[in-house]
Amino acid sequence: MAIREKLVEYDCEGTTLEGFLAWDDAGGPAPGVLVSHAWGGRAEFEDGKARGLAERGYAGFALDVYGKGKRGGSTDENAALMGPFMEDRSLLLRRLQAGLAAMRAQPEVDAARCAALGYCFGGLCVLDLARAGTDIAGVISIHGLFTPPGLAGGPVQAKILALHGYDDPMAPPESILELGSELTAAGADWQLHAYGGTMHAFTNPEANDPDFGTVYSAVADARATQAIDNFLEEVLG
Repeated sequence: MAIREKLVEYDCEGTTLEGFLAWDDAGGPAPGVLVSHAWGGRAEFEDGKARGLAERGYAGFALDVYGKGKRGGSTDENAALMGPFMEDRSLLLRRLQAGLAAMRAQPEVDAARCAALGYCFGGLCVLDLARAGTDIAGVISIHGLFTPPGLAGGPVQAKILALHGYDDPMAPPESILELGSELTAAGADWQLHAYGGTMHAFTNPEANDPDFGTVYSAVADARATQAIDNFLEEVLG
């Protein structure tokens, strides 16, 4: 087994985007798993998740919503990058669909067997893919935002898993009930794992800001990793 990787440039409505693909070159095309980034843009955290997926037999593709080279380095910069896409969820969806299409176009990817997962802002992104009726096997929102898009969606085809910290101030308990009601009304196959005593960004070892609500949890991270593996095996196995 040898994990290979490459950068992939692609376009969305004249904007150049740059994704990161990792795969195991020991076999043929592998099921593709899209990795949607947090509010700071595609970074080593997401690229590392793509590598980890490759080590588990998938082709991991870390997409790019903001544009090639656009990264935030502070909360203000991150918010400025994310803001326009939260205000225009139709634009966000088109960027996400462009990333999915770019992943499916890679010869290392089995385009018929694809899923998506995302962290924080990226969790909202993959939920939007499902809400839009995107033809994808499943999506996983990991400490994601649950804000509905306010757009007319299609029939939800993707199975949905949300992994959530119950004490996450960015998606409080009432938003869990709202998401459940929304997905039930849409006829979705959905499940949600809420981890007690757990805040936002619980899978990121660098998260350590209780006042902001972002704290790493090794226990919740390990439980989430197992849940992710189980779900991907179900929808892509």
